[in-house]
Amino acid sequence: MSMDIQVVVMAGGRGTRFWPLSRRTKPKQFLPIISSKTMVEETVERLMPLVPWAKVRTVANAQQTRLIRKLLPRIPARNLLVEPSGRNTAPSLMLATAAIYRENPEAAVIVLPSDHLITDTPVFLKQLESGAQAAVQERRLVTFGIRPTHPATGYGYIHVSAEPAAKHRGFPFYDVLEFKEKPDREQAKLFLASGGYYWNSGMFVWTPEVFAAELEAHAPDFHASWPKLLAALKKRNAAETARVFNGIPALSIDYALMEKAQAVLVCPSRFGWSDVGAWSSLLDVWKRDARGNAAKGDTIAVDSEGCLVFNPDKLTAVVGVKDLIIVNTGDALLVCRKDRDQQVKDVIAALTKGGRKRYL
Repeated sequence: MSMDIQVVVMAGGRGTRFWPLSRRTKPKQFLPIISSKTMVEETVERLMPLVPWAKVRTVANAQQTRLIRKLLPRIPARNLLVEPSGRNTAPSLMLATAAIYRENPEAAVIVLPSDHLITDTPVFLKQLESGAQAAVQERRLVTFGIRPTHPATGYGYIHVSAEPAAKHRGFPFYDVLEFKEKPDREQAKLFLASGGYYWNSGMFVWTPEVFAAELEAHAPDFHASWPKLLAALKKRNAAETARVFNGIPALSIDYALMEKAQAVLVCPSRFGWSDVGAWSSLLDVWKRDARGNAAKGDTIAVDSEGCLVFNPDKLTAVVGVKDLIIVNTGDALLVCRKDRDQQVKDVIAALTKGGRKRYL
């Protein structure tokens, strides 16, 4: 089956849990955390066997879009969609989907974060293609689930049906029974033991026509802005587009639509995945020594284990410590326990409250 596959890369966001390396002017997706390339470059370039550059759109604020234009000059300028303001993913994805709707309401729209690690690209592309086929043929919203490996409390979970509802290109698709918020540890253990739950990857596929219909049926507060957004885009009126965009409730697409929709399919992933959500996740990405230490920069570890060090410009020596994260960016130094790295966002809150903008 010939399909018009188009991709939307969500390239906004601040990546606060990667402070002090990630800052407002250059957040995580614009940093070479995994390799010599930035994460947004890796995200887009791995798609090229599946779609041409002209079928890729990005959504980000004006400053981030200028960075994208420098990093990825082969994406047509018209495809670099600018968020008039930061209002979470629902308004951004309405804007991007509306832009594609004007071109082809039946296109398969693949939505991807710009800052995830994928280790098996060939399987990833096959699953994206199968998800596109499912979205077009089943006329449903599609997402991808990650099989849990431990009782994580930092992810939302998806509860799925016991048997597949459909199969496309060799991959099974299950009915979504319920989206679950980030659980506490005991709940996460129960989810893991049941076998019927997956982590929510934040990757989606839909056609613009089905997306609009689901908004109308299950998110009327959002759908009220849909025809206005289409009209503003048709007139190419930036001021009117911004006005409509700023009137859309500031919520994530999960809260706004996915958790309310009744016809969602999930395809369990078979590709290696990490959301690279915090510093500790890099212990599974960077090369480690015999005692589990990982470092960027000249590092000597004596009687230490499970530590992550980022200090590329100086020698770092760690002695007799365990499970620490040490990040030095010149103007700021972070030292925290590995199991507390989610609280780096609390540092951002304290800096913001104290008016210390130079560190943000």
